[in-house]
Amino acid sequence: MARAFTPFIKEKLKNLNFDCLVPIPLSPERLYERGFNQSAALIREAGFTPKDLLQRIHSEKQSKKSRLERIHHHQVFEPLNINIENKVILLMDDIYTTGSTLYHAAKVLKNGGAASVFSITLARG
Repeated sequence: MARAFTPFIKEKLKNLNFDCLVPIPLSPERLYERGFNQSAALIREAGFTPKDLLQRIHSEKQSKKSRLERIHHHQVFEPLNINIENKVILLMDDIYTTGSTLYHAAKVLKNGGAASVFSITLARG
């Protein structure tokens, strides 16, 4: 499926300036269940290299939570020990529902020293 989105992703990224293209991570448990990270697959298929800067703490699937639970959930990301001081970071996610996933990921990266963090998603739910 990732191949189908390649033209869209390439077009959107060609005029953007960023230091790191970061997929929203899955927890190790979810990665094991699925066998791949869909955000990283989108990045790779479009010819870019994903940069893992975050790890996800395992929690209940987002799809099983209500909108209110998604908006008010606690921080689910931890930074990996990588220097991101003054870096411009582009987050990649497949679906934007409430924005809380991207908000929490960006907050960890900004707290870690990133100059700026912005995002791209394929769909809005």
